[in-house]
Amino acid sequence: MARVDHYRDPAAPPANSIVVAATAFVLDEHGRVLMIRRTDNNLYAIPGGGQDIGETISQTVIREVREETGIEVEVAGVIGIYSDPEHVIAFTDGEVRQEFSICFRAHPTGGNLRTSSESKEVHWIEPVKLDELNIHPSIRLRITHGLEQRADPFFA
Repeated sequence: MARVDHYRDPAAPPANSIVVAATAFVLDEHGRVLMIRRTDNNLYAIPGGGQDIGETISQTVIREVREETGIEVEVAGVIGIYSDPEHVIAFTDGEVRQEFSICFRAHPTGGNLRTSSESKEVHWIEPVKLDELNIHPSIRLRITHGLEQRADPFFA
């Protein structure tokens, strides 16, 4: 299902749903960020997705990273809660979702990089090379907060 992210766009369609989602900011032992290139919008992002019924939000993080990248992780903390009503995601099925995502810091514990139906590319990227990638502003904010090593989680 294709998607279009609208961010501070006065022409954006109104939201008709909110889904709990999680993203993972993962650094390897060399300080590189785990990034995917999404199949639904062709943008680079950190791994993540919606919470399934019956799982904790930490289990969501672990599952989504494994599904999208092949990497196993352990969750280490919360970077922030992102719920900007000016960021809506329009899907081809008519759903227009207001963003609600919790970004977690996670550490890799194993696995091998691989793509999936949701990720056409998976890479460990040096932070200095992130500006070369097409990354949505809301994901860029999470990455910035992750790299800053903030003492307290962001929330908005």
